[in-house]
Amino acid sequence: MAVLRKCARPMLSSAFIAGGLSTLRDPARVAPAAEPVAVPVASRVPGLPEDPEQLVRINAAVQIGAGLLLATGRWPRAAALALAGSLVPTTLAGHAWWKEKDPERRAQQRTEFLKNVSLLGGLLIAAADTHGKPSAAYRARGAMSTGRKRVRHGQRDASHAVHSATDAVRALPSTVQQNVARHR
Repeated sequence: MAVLRKCARPMLSSAFIAGGLSTLRDPARVAPAAEPVAVPVASRVPGLPEDPEQLVRINAAVQIGAGLLLATGRWPRAAALALAGSLVPTTLAGHAWWKEKDPERRAQQRTEFLKNVSLLGGLLIAAADTHGKPSAAYRARGAMSTGRKRVRHGQRDASHAVHSATDAVRALPSTVQQNVARHR
C-alpha cells in the first residue's frame, strides 16, 4: 500500500500543480469567471481581499503549495483538505454547466464539472487515509473504553475494600467495636 500511495499522491496532485501554475501566470484569464463565486466568499471570510484577480492568485498558490505537499507526502491529509477546499469554488466558478445555453458547450462544462467532483472524491479519500494506522477517532474511542474499564475496576476494588473492612470490624471483640463506634 505504501508504494500505491507514493505513486497515487503525485498523480492526484499533478492537476492542481499544473492548473495553479497556469492560473498564477495569467490570473486575468480566469478572474472574470471567478468573480461571481470569489467575491461573495471573500465578503464572508475576514482578511481575504475582494479583488477577484487577487483571490484567483491566492487560490492558485494554495493549489500549488498543497499540491506539492501532497505529491511529496508531507502533511498529506491537510494538503488534501486544502486542495478540496480550493476545488469547490474553482468548480462552481469555472464549470457552471447549468448556465450554458449551447448544448455542446454545456456537455463540455458538465464533463469538466464531473471530473472535478471525481477529483474531490479522491481528495476526500486521501484526507481520510491514515496510512494503515488507527485514526485519532479510533484511538480516542479506545482510550475512552480503557478509561471506563479502569473506573469499573476501581469501583469494584473499592467495594471489595469496604466489604473487607466491614468484615474485619465485625470480627473484632465487642469492646473494640464499641470504641470504634464512639470515635466515628
